[in-house]
Amino acid sequence: MDARTILLPIAHLVSALRARMKGPGGYYNSGNALGLIVGLAIQIATAPVGLHEGSSVTMAVIEYFAGSHGTVALTLTTLVFFWGGEAYHRAWARPDAPDPALNRLGDFLSGLGAIGLGIALLLLGDPLLAATSGLLHALGKFGSTFHRPGTPIPMWPAAWPDPFRSAVLASRLPAMLATTVALGRALPEVWSGGSFAALAMPLTLLGCYLLWTKADLLLFGVGTKAIRQISTC
Repeated sequence: MDARTILLPIAHLVSALRARMKGPGGYYNSGNALGLIVGLAIQIATAPVGLHEGSSVTMAVIEYFAGSHGTVALTLTTLVFFWGGEAYHRAWARPDAPDPALNRLGDFLSGLGAIGLGIALLLLGDPLLAATSGLLHALGKFGSTFHRPGTPIPMWPAAWPDPFRSAVLASRLPAMLATTVALGRALPEVWSGGSFAALAMPLTLLGCYLLWTKADLLLFGVGTKAIRQISTC
């Protein structure tokens, strides 16, 4: 087996990944996948090990995806977010990207996902994040779904950034702040010999938020002349 045979599949994989990251869909779903995979890995790694290790892993997986009403809601929400990310990807994969109809479908599905996220966070006992990451995010996404670019918005100066895209971006801030606080609390614990798992999830979530924020920024200016300038930053 020569080097060409080895490198060719790698080149195809890199090319496919670059195509996936062309628009916001790739960034949204990269964040979704990162959070899902690392969260599941931590759940399995921290599961109590008994006589039947296979059963322990199985129970950890079940607990992660369907251990309570809140986790079931979160699982369904994640699926909707993945669907929305795929819609964005297809909207931006076309030569005349972005396709307005597919882009609005991505907004709509993300709005549905945000409602599900709000419900999940309420069930998990976090009403503040339910209101921001859920309700505010949903309002921004549904606003982008039904508002036509270029249509004036009452009491909103045209020179200001899109209010609906801005709402989505603002909805990230409380969760990012809460994650940063959790990271700060976990650092002394890990430093004193605690499990790295306490640090892994906050770090992962911050990475997810950076990916999602990048996707949010790419969506600013969709349908206006500013799209090319914004999408290449």
